[in-house]
This record gives sequence, structure tokens and C-alpha cells, in this order.
Amino acid sequence: MRRTRGFTLIELMIVVAIIAILAAIAVPWWGRYTYRARRADAQKLLVHVAQAEERFYTDFNHYPLTATSLGYATDTPLSENGYYQLSIELPSATSTGQGYIAKATPQGVQADDKCGTLSIDSTGQKSPDPTNTSANSNGRCW
Repeated sequence: MRRTRGFTLIELMIVVAIIAILAAIAVPWWGRYTYRARRADAQKLLVHVAQAEERFYTDFNHYPLTATSLGYATDTPLSENGYYQLSIELPSATSTGQGYIAKATPQGVQADDKCGTLSIDSTGQKSPDPTNTSANSNGRCW
């Protein structure tokens, strides 16, 4: 009796099932990593704004509350890759020019990120707080 070489249909179905199970596990993890990678765009923007705010404060003894004062073309510029939009606000407990809160709001494909809006203030406090596990359910936001 001559033996033929090759795969049976059952063997191929088992391989396809294993690949499908692995893909079902890998795709959500990949999605989380893409959100985290895009979040670096906001972190870079906020750190840059915080540094610019401190330089401005050193020169003029008050913080500017507009992005145009820091050298941006508009008051609500987009981050380098366009995933976040910047806004600068006055903290409620301080007088004008003595503090700021810089916020990066997710835009477009990043809008579904569980971390939501990232912010940093004049004291260096970052939000959402890195120790807040419920706010950081999509991985550490900062």
C-alpha cells in the first residue's frame, strides 16, 4: 500500500483553530499598546508646555494662559502627530498668572483611550494620577 504525503483536513482545521485563538488574544493586546504609544504624543506635548511655562515664569514672574504666548500658532494647537489637542487653564484656587493647568484632550482614533484627558499643572501634578488604578485601567497613563 502506497502512503501519500500531506496534511489531512482535520489537521489543517486544528491549525486554523489554534491561529484563531492566538489572534483573538493578541488583537486586544495590540490595541492597548497602540493607545499607549500614541499617548506618548500627549506626554511629550505636556512636558514641552510645562517647560515653556517655567521659562516664561522665570522671565516675567507670571504664567501665560495662552499657547500663543508660548510660541504656538493657535491657542488650541494639536500635538505633533495630531492625536491630542492642547488647552491651558487657570487653576481655580490661584490668582491670575500664578498657576496653570495644561490639558491634552485625545482626538480622532485616540478619543477612545481609557485614560482620557491628560494634564499637568504648575506644581508638576499629573492627572490621571499614576497611582489611581481605575483611571489607569488601560495601562499607566503617565
